[in-house]
Formats: sequence, C-alpha cells, structure tokens
Amino acid sequence: MKTIMLAALVAFGPATAAMACPDYSITPSESYRTSGPELYEPRTFNVVAGGDNYVWNCRHIRPGTDTGAGYFPSAPDFSFELSKMSRYQLVVSLESECDAALLINTASTNWFYDDDDNGNLDPRIVLTRPLDGRIDIWVGTYDGEYCDAQLTMETFDR
Repeated sequence: MKTIMLAALVAFGPATAAMACPDYSITPSESYRTSGPELYEPRTFNVVAGGDNYVWNCRHIRPGTDTGAGYFPSAPDFSFELSKMSRYQLVVSLESECDAALLINTASTNWFYDDDDNGNLDPRIVLTRPLDGRIDIWVGTYDGEYCDAQLTMETFDR
C-alpha cells in the first residue's frame, strides 16, 4: 500500500504544486514616478527580456489584446506611478536582440499583451486612455529565451 501511495504522490505531486505567474503584488525590479508631460520626451530603460512563466498557464491573466505565447518573470520588470495622463496616449515599445513580448497591467487592472507590433519581432502596446496610477510592465520572450532589450515609454497628444 505504501508503494502505491508513494507512486501516486510522485506522479501527481508536481501537477498540484503552485504555479508561478506574473504577479503585480511582487516588488518590481525597478520603480519610477513620471507624468504624461515628462514622457512627451521618450524615456528608455535597459532590461533583460525573458522569464520562466508561460503566460497562458496563468488563469488570472487574460489580456484584452493579442493572445500569443510568452515567457515572463514573476515580478514586474518595471512599475511606474503615472500622473497627469488625461490628455495623452501612452506608447510602450521594446527593441530587443530576440523575439520579445510585453505584458502590462494598468491602473484599472486591465492586462495587455503584445508580441510583434513594433516590427522586427518586437512588441508595442498603445494605451489610448491611460489612467493616473500604477502600471506594471513585464518584459518577456516569445520562446523562453533571454536577451538584452530596451523599453521605451512615450506619450502623444490624443
């Protein structure tokens, strides 16, 4: 009987383990405060793209945008406390050395995902009516690889 129970524990144990996912409650790698007027001049941030968490295994993440593959870290790469955004749209884009992907959770708790809208296998997300408040950004890759990347944030008049 012990052998059967041990075999069942080995076979089913990993399947019941908690799965890691992108989580905005984890302290981000970098945090900033900025405003719509300040981002009228683009700001660029260096980051390593990639992660261990396959986004579609995470049930709480259901972006209203693209639904492609992507591997992301658990903690946000960036957290921005945004202000004075009412007259702007926010463009978040990435240039990378691999097939990168972006995942964003906005102040209104909406998830956004993109893989290739910036061209050259790089992502770009346009938030047409961003709210003041916290926005968290994860920089991942389509295939689970890791590479150097640059995140750019810029506002434009609506």
